[in-house]
Amino acid sequence: AMAAPTLQFSTGIAVAFPRSPMMSAQIAWELAHNTEGRFRLGLGSQVKAHVVRRYSSQFDRPAPQMKDYIKAVRACLKAFRREGPLEHVGPYYNLSLLPDQWTPPGHDYEDVKIDISAVGPYMTKVAGELADGIHVHPMHSMHYIENRLLPNLAEGAAKAGRDTSEIDLIVPVMAIPGDSTEEQANATLKAKTQIGFYGATPNYAFQFDDLGYGGMRDKLRELLRRGDTEALVALIDDELLYQFALPARWDDMADKLIERYNGTAARLAMYHAEENIRDNPDNLGKWSEISRAVRAAK
Repeated sequence: AMAAPTLQFSTGIAVAFPRSPMMSAQIAWELAHNTEGRFRLGLGSQVKAHVVRRYSSQFDRPAPQMKDYIKAVRACLKAFRREGPLEHVGPYYNLSLLPDQWTPPGHDYEDVKIDISAVGPYMTKVAGELADGIHVHPMHSMHYIENRLLPNLAEGAAKAGRDTSEIDLIVPVMAIPGDSTEEQANATLKAKTQIGFYGATPNYAFQFDDLGYGGMRDKLRELLRRGDTEALVALIDDELLYQFALPARWDDMADKLIERYNGTAARLAMYHAEENIRDNPDNLGKWSEISRAVRAAK
């Protein structure tokens, strides 16, 4: 934060349910202070198997639980601002004790934004009702964003008397840059593998049906069960790849990103850019140029 005074910071995402809302609020409060207000708290539910079996935590109905979690975090932040005693009574979380000696010191950056990840309709409506932003899943098509995510977001926002313009869409993109098929090969393989992995689960597979690829989830699931990654990747043809990923020459990538996401996304994150830069450090400058061009188009 000190080395890059204009850089924005966000957890994208922190798994919420294994953490107490108080812990999330305290960490967010400190990071907001340390970054001089350039931090956003990004939260996500994760899936039941991980919450229960990896984190040994409670997982009930994720959308109502997340709704209560956000309210609980905001109750903590309100108490940190000395706007009243800590008081939150909800279906999942109850908070009522915050002695003065455990109340963090105030600072000038007390308006901490809270974003949540969402895929299905119920969580997306929670985002519309309560969140400052929504983390879109990296496996998304524009058909999904336009026909599922945005209508559900609007429905949730309307419930709270909000407009969707108040809610930032934070969108990770499986970008595949390169000036040749060979240069794009590694990122293409990673994107196809990711699509196959996510698409084998029911949480995301409905998008195949929406795009006319009925039965794809069952095929991917069987290949994943057998450990046949090569066949799984081969099943993702170029047409399907282009729905979820964005291949482009380096000089064209910024225009392609703007064409697809301008007017929809408030922030883009390049899903595999870190690995791309690690493989070839010279690519850092190329990504920087793309970032500047996309920001200038907003």
